[in-house]
Amino acid sequence: MKDVAARAGVGLKTVSRVVNGEPGVTQDTERRVRDAIAALGFRRNDSARILRKGRTASVGLVLEDLADPFYAPLNRAVEEVARAHGALLINGSSAEDADRERELALAFCARRVDGLIVIPAGDDHRYLEPEMAAGIATVFADRPAGRISADAVLSDSFGGAREGVAHLIAHGHRRIGFLGDRPRIHTAAERLRGYRAAMAGAGLPVDERWVSLGPTGPERVRAEAERLLTGPEPVTALFTGNNRVTVTAVRVIAGLPRPVALVGFDDLELADLLSPGITVIAQDPARLGRTAAELLFRRLEGAGDAPRRVELPTRLIPRGSGELPPVTG
Repeated sequence: MKDVAARAGVGLKTVSRVVNGEPGVTQDTERRVRDAIAALGFRRNDSARILRKGRTASVGLVLEDLADPFYAPLNRAVEEVARAHGALLINGSSAEDADRERELALAFCARRVDGLIVIPAGDDHRYLEPEMAAGIATVFADRPAGRISADAVLSDSFGGAREGVAHLIAHGHRRIGFLGDRPRIHTAAERLRGYRAAMAGAGLPVDERWVSLGPTGPERVRAEAERLLTGPEPVTALFTGNNRVTVTAVRVIAGLPRPVALVGFDDLELADLLSPGITVIAQDPARLGRTAAELLFRRLEGAGDAPRRVELPTRLIPRGSGELPPVTG
């Protein structure tokens, strides 16, 4: 920095202000400093800055699966907020495994990230209590934390599912199947609760044979969709609990001789180009990630109020599949 200051004809404090983006430097002076930096190949010493400020300017994000289309815009939104705060984002996928989630989160903490955003795979997050007590800000996204008190940013899974099923009921359906994720997952349980609430609100009974929760792999979902849609008393409509389930259900329906109404939770790429288009309950994953990241940096800047639970609305997008009338036989 001394060499940069000498070449630009300014003091060390001025160079520091330019390097760290601080105010109080004229445009001409900033240009001279940046020209000197470029000429000398100067690199900011982040290690010294970390020791001085006690912060690493990095945050960790534990996702379920970065390859899932739902998580890509969420990840990008977190990264953009982090970048705006001068921080680096480090991420990893838990593969819906509680042990892997814990391993990743603690690995990020061991590398001294300033904060964590966690999309939980497990339901017990007491392992993070020592890290949070040590000052690592932590926000949970998409699903709440288990057995600890922490900030959470969620979508309205219950309300969205209730609206989607009510939409099918409004189009004449009375035998509606529910295909969802594992019941221990918060979002799956909330969407099932929304399904039951819509059916009860319309005075419709639920045959438990119409409900199927479990792993979202294509083999199980295909078998269960075929079970629900064939046989002597098939359902006339399906509500699917997430995008992976919806994709497999669409493939099963395409092979049937009769149309089946479908509403899926989560939007899908090209869903509007199918015939009919897929009616969905859309979340806003980018807003989910951005809200979680903004809350995280609010904590890092010293906000000390009680943990917050932010619930974002969902949106029904009718495209055709959810508007088909009941057809049997």
